[in-house]
Amino acid sequence: MRWTLLMAIACMAVVPANARPVSYGPNLEGFAYPYPVEFYSSRTQAQTNSMAFMDVAPTRPGPGAGRTVALLSGTHFCAGTWASSIGALSRAGFRVLAIDQLGFCKSSKPINYQYSFEQLATNTRRLLDHQLAGRVILVGHGMGAMLAVRYALMFPRDVTQLILVDPIGLADWKAEGALYLTIDERYALSLAISSASIRRYELANFYGGHWQPAYDPWVQMLASLYTGSGRERYAWNQALVSDMIFTQPVVYELGRLRVPTVLVVGTLDRAQPFAETTPRVDAARLRDVLELARAAVKRIPDATLVTLEGVGHVPQLEVPGRFNAVLLQAIEHPATASPPSRSAYRP
Repeated sequence: MRWTLLMAIACMAVVPANARPVSYGPNLEGFAYPYPVEFYSSRTQAQTNSMAFMDVAPTRPGPGAGRTVALLSGTHFCAGTWASSIGALSRAGFRVLAIDQLGFCKSSKPINYQYSFEQLATNTRRLLDHQLAGRVILVGHGMGAMLAVRYALMFPRDVTQLILVDPIGLADWKAEGALYLTIDERYALSLAISSASIRRYELANFYGGHWQPAYDPWVQMLASLYTGSGRERYAWNQALVSDMIFTQPVVYELGRLRVPTVLVVGTLDRAQPFAETTPRVDAARLRDVLELARAAVKRIPDATLVTLEGVGHVPQLEVPGRFNAVLLQAIEHPATASPPSRSAYRP
């Protein structure tokens, strides 16, 4: 039964023979970000690695004057995904730092690394300290939201506000019965990923069955990492990251958060990375991200949930103008972050 399941998942990732994926370098050399990219190098776990980031100054005076927003991306995306939001925030007077974690995008892919959310949070704090960012408004998307929660738990005095955009990690997949895959099994599955399988997965789980041409560059970007010259190194890092996500849930600690928190969730979001290996009844519940978010805000002492009707997992790409308005409202007035025509939930 286990072998059958693994084969079924692998078959979903088969690349068509006539596919001609775009190729970038192992650290996305040749893939342009919207703002200048800088690198922060540090020695961690007996090796020196570099984290890529964009540090964008405010372009005009505004309500964000003197404040800094740090943006953390999810597993399928990169710091460049935040282009529209960076622009909106900088025009509102905020300084913005958008960061690629180790193992992702333009950052180093370590030879071997003991991934933990604590380690990634520590790496991020060192980078922010190096950039003299001070206290930050922390915005995390997908897995980046899990990391943002861990960061806020570890360094609460460094975070003025937490904004979680379509977060994963609002359930404990192991407790829900999801099948544990070894790192070797996850590595084998990662090596089989192609642009076709990425597009198929994202269409069903991220975008509610509605595709836009604007999503294609991000599929090509991710596919290049999985199929290009650094594919083995990248696939191994992603296997380690996947194991970290599965084995290090943050849902049990939401009640310990001590910073104002806003969850922004699309009603069409079905992104749960381990639902495919979960019994069917439980998998259906896990894919109801909005219901999981409603339960989460009841556990967080100072939390607001903003729902985006007709939007999936990646609002910063799907409806950038609408999302930016919600993001700025969430920062300035968390309890009333939803536009008047949209629903909000607050326990």
